[in-house]
Amino acid sequence: MRTISLEEVAKHNKKDDVWVIIHGKVYDLTKFLPDHPGGQKIILKYAGKDGTSAFEPIHPPDIISRFLPSEVCMGQAAAPEPGTGEKREETEEDKRVRLAREKMPRLEEMYNAFDFESVARTVLRTEAWNYYSTGADDEVSMRENHNAFHRIWLRPRVMIDVSKVDMSTTMLGTKVSMPLYITATALGKMAHPDGEQVLTRAAGNRGVIQMIPTLASCSLDEIVGARVSPAQPQWFQLYVNQDRKVTERIIRDAESKGCKGLFVTVDIATVGRREKDMRQKFVPEGPKEMDSSEIDRSGGTSASMSSFIDPSLNWSDIAWFKSVTKLPIFLKGIQTFEDAILAARHGCKGIVLSNHGGRQLDFAPSPIELLPEVMDALKREYLDKDFEVYIDGGIRRGSDIFKAIALGAKGVGIGRPFLYAMGTYGQKGVERLLELYQNELEMCMRLMGAPTIADIKPEMVDIRNLKDHFVANPTDYLAKHAYEKMHPRGNLSKL
Repeated sequence: MRTISLEEVAKHNKKDDVWVIIHGKVYDLTKFLPDHPGGQKIILKYAGKDGTSAFEPIHPPDIISRFLPSEVCMGQAAAPEPGTGEKREETEEDKRVRLAREKMPRLEEMYNAFDFESVARTVLRTEAWNYYSTGADDEVSMRENHNAFHRIWLRPRVMIDVSKVDMSTTMLGTKVSMPLYITATALGKMAHPDGEQVLTRAAGNRGVIQMIPTLASCSLDEIVGARVSPAQPQWFQLYVNQDRKVTERIIRDAESKGCKGLFVTVDIATVGRREKDMRQKFVPEGPKEMDSSEIDRSGGTSASMSSFIDPSLNWSDIAWFKSVTKLPIFLKGIQTFEDAILAARHGCKGIVLSNHGGRQLDFAPSPIELLPEVMDALKREYLDKDFEVYIDGGIRRGSDIFKAIALGAKGVGIGRPFLYAMGTYGQKGVERLLELYQNELEMCMRLMGAPTIADIKPEMVDIRNLKDHFVANPTDYLAKHAYEKMHPRGNLSKL
């Protein structure tokens, strides 16, 4: 591989001649420029320069070799002469983040999921916070995911021996320390330089399952390689590519790497309007003369990262999935009992009740509200045996986990809180949050008179108000103060 001087790279800085350095290699991205899902501006900003800092938080390191022809690699970039490297000046955003991190509370002061969220709001970079925290439209479903748990009351049983509490259970045949898994969330490196590998190590140390996302910042090899033991269980979340050959390759790769389940996301025929994230597109990324009016960046990071997803996905495709893998197939994003029944009848091993964390269709029902009617429908059709139902969205307390198990869930997935914990305190933060969930669930089980997961029964919860969206809820001050309110454009800055 030839070595290319930095002076030579710098000459290729025009729209019709774009070279960019990524991880020390020089790539000619001229032909790829119009097809870049994230738009042209970000590539043109680094035309003739080193773009690794912008590339790394968004992309797994092997994405170029997997999706672009080898000819785009022009050679190895020459190392800069000592003292001649480009010095990056501290921006206002850099300064804000640095000062915020200097004032962070100690990890021991984090007592619940909202503590991590409130700290993350101050220390994450703006684009990361906007991407992680945003919901669809008015963010009603996103908030309702959590608020719905407040309409479920507990019915404690007393005079039961709870001197020993066992929270362990099995999920997809794997024994886990508690009925919780770290669900798939994209772009982990926006929170931490090691990205999803942090979650892998923390999950392994704490005995829970990690669901690997299609849109991870790390490669599958890196995530699998971060397992704390060869037997550590992982699941794989799949966005179905419009090119089924690509989808098949991804599935086979996940299966060969030892993933134990395939969770096909089915609630993203198009990307929801995530307005906090959409506003991020207005951050300048390059000179105006390099911009192209033909590129639509109106969807923000979410839309640009999801443009490959197949909107034609339908029930007949389940047979195709079965033909290319032996992994148990789950559908992630079920939002009605009718679709839950169809999933079971099509031979899926289970489902995840989910509205994508409130990021897709606003006013889609909260998963916990949907859970009782789904379980009733499956039992009515005699489809509940050997069919596992999980939920994700809004779980912030150990008591929330208890309520979901009581209503029939096999386990719960948690996403954003672990991103916030990782983005603030790294692996120790994620493990601390897992410890808090475990402690809260143990306390709840003990006070509820349920020494094991099998002892958690539907009669232990009162759901008479669950469907009543007008019942007065107790004010959740932690959620209220951690949540960043949406604002109309006129309130954001001077017009």
